[in-house]
Amino acid sequence: MSQNFPESRLQELLPELIAFRRDLHAHPETAFKEHRTAERVAERLGRLPGMHVRTGVGETGIVATLAADKPGPCIALRADMDALPMEDKCGKPHASTYPGVAHACGHDGHVACLLGAAIMLASEPGRLAGPVRFLFQPGEEGGGGARFMVEQGALENPRPAAIFALHCWPFLPAGYVGMRSGPVMASTDALDITIHGKGAHAAHPNRGVDPIVAAAHVVTALQTVVSRHRDPLDPAVVTIGAFHAGTARNVIPDAAVLSGTLRALSQKQRLASLAAIRQVIEQTAAAFGARGELVHKEGYPVNVNDPGLKEYLERVAVEMLGRERVVDNIPISMGGEDFAFYTRHMPGVFWRLGVAPSDGSPGVESLHNGCFDFNDEAIETGVRVHCGIVWSWASKDSAAG
Repeated sequence: MSQNFPESRLQELLPELIAFRRDLHAHPETAFKEHRTAERVAERLGRLPGMHVRTGVGETGIVATLAADKPGPCIALRADMDALPMEDKCGKPHASTYPGVAHACGHDGHVACLLGAAIMLASEPGRLAGPVRFLFQPGEEGGGGARFMVEQGALENPRPAAIFALHCWPFLPAGYVGMRSGPVMASTDALDITIHGKGAHAAHPNRGVDPIVAAAHVVTALQTVVSRHRDPLDPAVVTIGAFHAGTARNVIPDAAVLSGTLRALSQKQRLASLAAIRQVIEQTAAAFGARGELVHKEGYPVNVNDPGLKEYLERVAVEMLGRERVVDNIPISMGGEDFAFYTRHMPGVFWRLGVAPSDGSPGVESLHNGCFDFNDEAIETGVRVHCGIVWSWASKDSAAG
C-alpha cells in the first residue's frame, strides 16, 4: 500500500463520513429533487480552503473545483446523488424516513466517498497536479442528469483531461475494487410499440382485426432480433416488460400497447438492432392485417472505459489497496449508466467498489432491492482510491492514456 497516504487523517474523518452517509440514507430524494442532499453537500464543500462551489447545475447538481487556478491538467471525479422511488426495507435505524423513496442503489455511499475525497484532497493542495473537479450529479436513475450537467458547463473552465466514477457493487467484498477496459455497461433505449387493429365483438373475430393476437406474435418474433439478427459476438438484449390491451373479456380492442427496452454494447449493434426491431414489428403486424408502430426513445449511450486510463487506475488501486484486492476484467453489465454522457467528451473510467460484507457473511445480492443498504465499511476504500487517482496524476506520463 502507499506509504504517502495520510492514514491518520482518513481514520479521523471516517466517523463523519459514515454519519453523513446515514443521514442521506434516512432522507433520500429522487431525480432532480435532491435539494436537501445538495444543500448538505454544498455546505460541507464550502468550508474547504481553495474550493469553488457552483450549485443548481442540471437543476440540483453541484460543480465544485479545487485549486481552479493551479497550472496543470484538470481531473474530474463524479458521484450521483438521487434515490429510487421504492420502499426502504433495510430495517436499519437510519432507514428512509420518506415513504416510497429509498437509497437502494448506494448513491448515498457514492456521495460520502466523493465528499471524503474532497476533504482529504483540499488538506494537501501541494500534492495536486492541477485543478480537481468534483461533480455531484442529480438524476442518474433514468433522468440523464449527466447530460444536463454537461450542457450547463460541468466540464468547462477548466476542461478536465479525464473523468472517473465509482459504483458500489454487491458482488465484491468491501475493501476490493473491480474494473475492465472497453464497454462496461450497455446503451439503454426505450421501445414503445402500438399494434393497431380493428375492434369487434369477441364472438365475431372475423369482423375485426385482433391486435392482441398480432401483438403476441410480435413479442415472440422480437426474440429473433437477438437470436437471428444480431452478431453473436456482439451482445444485445431485447425485453418487452409491459403488454396492455382490452377492457373486457368479450371485446376485441382497437389496439395493443407494448413497452420494452433494447440494450447493446456497441453503437453499430444498437443501430442494427433498432432497424431489425422496427422491421419485425411492422411486418409481423401486417401479416395479421394490423399495423405496427414503433416509437423509439434514445436512452444512455454505451459506457466505455478508456484502456489507458483503466491501466492507470489499476496501478493506483494496487498501490492503494494491494494486488489481491484489485479485480481485473469484471463482468460487463447490460444495465445502463449516464456516466457515458461524460465519456462522450473525454476519456474516463467507471469502476466498481465492493460493498459485500468483508467477513463473508450473507449480504444483499442485488442493487435496487428494498433491503439494500450501502456498506459503510467500503467508504474508506472509495476515499482512498479517489485520492490516489488525483495524487498520482502528477507523475502520470500521459493525461489521456
